[in-house]
Parts: sequence; structure tokens; C-alpha cells
Amino acid sequence: MSADRILLEVCVDTPAGLAAAIAGGADRIELCAALALQGLTPAPGLMAIAAQAPIPIYPMIRPRNGDFCYDAGDLDAMRRDIDAVRAYGLAGVVIGANLPDGQLDLEALELLVAHAQGLGVTLHRSFDLVPDQAVALETAIALGFERILTSGGALTAEAGAEAIAALVEQAAGRIAILAGAGVRPGNIADLVRRTGVREVHGSFGGPVPGADPDSQLGRMGFVPPTLRDTEQASVAEAVRILRGL
Repeated sequence: MSADRILLEVCVDTPAGLAAAIAGGADRIELCAALALQGLTPAPGLMAIAAQAPIPIYPMIRPRNGDFCYDAGDLDAMRRDIDAVRAYGLAGVVIGANLPDGQLDLEALELLVAHAQGLGVTLHRSFDLVPDQAVALETAIALGFERILTSGGALTAEAGAEAIAALVEQAAGRIAILAGAGVRPGNIADLVRRTGVREVHGSFGGPVPGADPDSQLGRMGFVPPTLRDTEQASVAEAVRILRGL
């Protein structure tokens, strides 16, 4: 792999999505459950399937939906999930934790990073909740994170491009800045040019056939009105664009 190549990370939450992302040429996978909730810890079965992948797999370690303010029970579950990632031989984990005021929870993150020793560690978009991104960036470096996934604190990476560019400049190669949120083949080249990032993250999903909302499955709440999953063609198009930059 070329050292100056821009890397594409794809977040997936199904076996089909995993296969599509790999076939499309993704460089790394963020493995999740429930992407509709911005990602939760994936099940053991999906981790076992992902262990056969030819590219690095980083499972999300997020034990529940809601905020990133974790109590002792949450942290115990997260440590056990990190153990599972290690047991499956996967490359790393994606973690984050905040205090109620939005600052990074230094105590929780120190515990989790230490427990993940030997694995790669990405700080997820809990970073986008912090009151001062410049301070949080230095904290992430001191904690030993490899990279920060961020939209620059905005709803999308496109909207937060100016802030992401400032983070890239501040990081100065000490930590990777991974731009994510709302990334599509149609905006990925402009995002890279505007920010200077060398890693980009997205789900590259499209609609897939789902149950009729008026069916028994729909009425009982087992399926949402629309279903989405990773599209191989969309991943491949993003890869093609990045290779041309």
C-alpha cells in the first residue's frame, strides 16, 4: 500500500455490508451493530465473520445507545467487549467517553485504552461533543489514540470542513484525523481537498428491500419503514475517486 494513499474506512453492521465494503475496495472497516443509532458494539457472530477479512477490522465498543457518559457497569461491559475483539484477532477498537459537560472523560478513556493495549485505538465522534477541540486533540494524543473520527463538531464533515482542516494542521502528523459524517462519492474529493485529511470514513449505504410497513413485521416494530445497507458500487466509486487524488 502506498504511503501517501488516502485511506477509506467503511462502517458496516451486517455480514452483507461487510462483504460489500471489502469487495468495493475499503481499506479498513469499522464494525458495528445498529448503524441507525450511529453504531453499537457488534455481536460475536459478526466479529467472527469479520476475523476472516483481508483488511483491518475495528469494532465499535459502545454498549448502549444514548450518551457517552459511562458508569461502572458500562465500563465493565466495554472491557469485556475489548477482550472479545482481542480473542477474535481483530486489529483494533473504536471507543469514546465524555463527561456530562462534553469534555473527554479522561479517567474512563485511560482505563479503556490501557485495557486495549496491543490493539489499535480510534477515538470516535464523542470527540465532536467536546467544548474545545484543540484541547481534546492534545488529550487524545497523550492517551495514545491512533486517530480521531470527527465531523469537526458539525452535523456533517462537509459542514465542519474548516474545523477539520484546523485539526489536521494542529495534529501535524502526531495523530490521524479521520473525516466522517455525511461522506459520499459526490463530496469526498472536495472534502479531502478542503481539509487535508488522509483518511475518510462513511457508510456508503443505499436502500435495500425491506418489509412492507403495513405487514405484520412492520406493525410489530421489527423493521423500520426503510432499510439501508452498504453498497459495493458506492464504496468502489469512492475508492476510485480517492485513488485519483
